[in-house]
Amino acid sequence: MCSRRRAAPPPPPPPPVEVPAAPPTQASEAVKSVRKGEKKAAAQLQGRKSTILTGPRGLMAEADIGRKSLLGA
Repeated sequence: MCSRRRAAPPPPPPPPVEVPAAPPTQASEAVKSVRKGEKKAAAQLQGRKSTILTGPRGLMAEADIGRKSLLGA
């Protein structure tokens, strides 16, 4: 048996220093109003207009029901 004492292990390295993220900056009122206008314009472009296929009075043309198709008799 060994009568020597073991040496203490070296201390662990110090933890890495984390740099905190920069706090958010306040945007000026002009920038906020421009962004708000852009969002509003984009929302208006995506409105219901693309889904409406007829006018406010409905379909004005006659339906084409007299012609036979290949699948129907």
